[in-house]
Amino acid sequence: MSTPSTAAAGSAPRAPGAPIQPLRLSPLHGPALLLGTMALSLATFMNVLDSSIANVAIPAISGDLGVSPTQGTWVITSFGVANAISVPLTGWLTQRFGAVRLFTVSVLLFVLTSWLCGFATSLEMLVFFRVLQGLVAGPMIPLSQTLLLSSYPTAMAGTALALWGVTTLVAPVVGPLLGGWITDNISWPWIFYINVPVGLFAAALTWGIYRQRETPTRKLPIDTIGLALLVLWVGALQLMLDKGKELDWFSSGEIIGLAVAAVIGLAVFIVWELTDAHPVVDLRLFARRNFAAGSLALSIAYGLFFGNVVLLPLWLQQWMGYTATSAGMALAPVGIFAILLTPLVGKKVGQWDPRKMATGAFIVFALVLWLRSHFTTQTDFIHILIPTLLQGGAMAFFFIPLTTLTLAGLPPERIPAAAGLSNFVRITAGAMGTSIATTLWDNRATMHHAHLTEGLIQGQGVFGQTLQNLQAAGMSQAQALAQINQLINQQAFTRAADDIFLGSSVLFLLLIAMIWLTKRPERGGAAADAGGAH
Repeated sequence: MSTPSTAAAGSAPRAPGAPIQPLRLSPLHGPALLLGTMALSLATFMNVLDSSIANVAIPAISGDLGVSPTQGTWVITSFGVANAISVPLTGWLTQRFGAVRLFTVSVLLFVLTSWLCGFATSLEMLVFFRVLQGLVAGPMIPLSQTLLLSSYPTAMAGTALALWGVTTLVAPVVGPLLGGWITDNISWPWIFYINVPVGLFAAALTWGIYRQRETPTRKLPIDTIGLALLVLWVGALQLMLDKGKELDWFSSGEIIGLAVAAVIGLAVFIVWELTDAHPVVDLRLFARRNFAAGSLALSIAYGLFFGNVVLLPLWLQQWMGYTATSAGMALAPVGIFAILLTPLVGKKVGQWDPRKMATGAFIVFALVLWLRSHFTTQTDFIHILIPTLLQGGAMAFFFIPLTTLTLAGLPPERIPAAAGLSNFVRITAGAMGTSIATTLWDNRATMHHAHLTEGLIQGQGVFGQTLQNLQAAGMSQAQALAQINQLINQQAFTRAADDIFLGSSVLFLLLIAMIWLTKRPERGGAAADAGGAH
């Protein structure tokens, strides 16, 4: 097991192989250990919660701010992209300001930006504050893991990471439920306001316990050009994906400009990072087979997973008549098996072959999505619930084994940079998955709508009979036609969702080949470092 470092899940912008400052502190005991674990877990819980709590509130936010639900998904993707950009800076910031000080300030800034999100009166304002929220959230999860590992004896590192892992899995369960209940019974801004008391309590508790355990600091150069290029190409790519459908893709000069900026920005970024003495992202890690195959498999799978996680509540609320609360109830069981099995995975990942564990997870994900591809407008709540329940088991065997494979064989001094880079790629893929899934959903729905209507002739067949029946029930012709169009749309968007579920299922099966490009790590390998996978 590697020695926990001050940047245990962040990418330190330094020359590859340069030494890092380890956290060599005596473990905490008694009430201090209990309260420290609680403070770090609360902060992690709050951070992960914010990535899922907004999912079921998107229709309500969109309606309140006067935008389409597709545009409303910017609330999710903006946070994810900003978070991805800030994660690689964790190592540099930690060594510059200290782990405890940086963590506490990040939590307090997260509280402030959450409060500002609740006050947003337009989509543009909300997305701006979500970007700020994502930027300040970057160091929170890596440093919560680092500080937690420093609090426990080395022999109990597995227990510490199991506790940490359960926290990150409980939040996605509670998120849809809590978000749905708040949206239905209070108002959507309160999904952000609830962070204020939780964050203030966690920050105060953390500072009170850990301020005497600050890590050494030193001034380091920062790769400002690399960081600027990172922001440029990631931002341009995300904007292109989000605005593509709205602007009719490459028939728009704006989309072409964003695509050119993304491609050129990425190319220059790669060249710069491979030649700079203090790269913000250590791209040389991709020369290692396990890191390249493992991080790509993890990232593509996470993009598929997250895109479908966003799509399901949108479909349930827009076309199946679910409230935010009932949509949350349909998503909540995903955490039951995840919570139960994660401690087992954390203990066994060093003994079992993580490639087999990840393969099993991908097969279950494929099965879950195949079951969802059979959803119809008549599917009841129980049949929607069953695949969600099964998905929790796949989640437990997904993050930790794949991250273990990704970090296998790396020397301890390179693990922080590797974990930060794999997290960056994964978070970016998650944001892209949301954009691609919602865009494809709209495009496929348009195609299915055209197919469903092309055989309809006014006044003839079922169409004519339905129109007559609706008019006989008291509707005007325009109202009757609108009602029929709504029914056709419901079918079209359901079939479109089924298409995406089926396509994602096939992709999960194809991704299994990428898992087996990796080598099996030595027994008792980097399991402890897998905690940063979520």
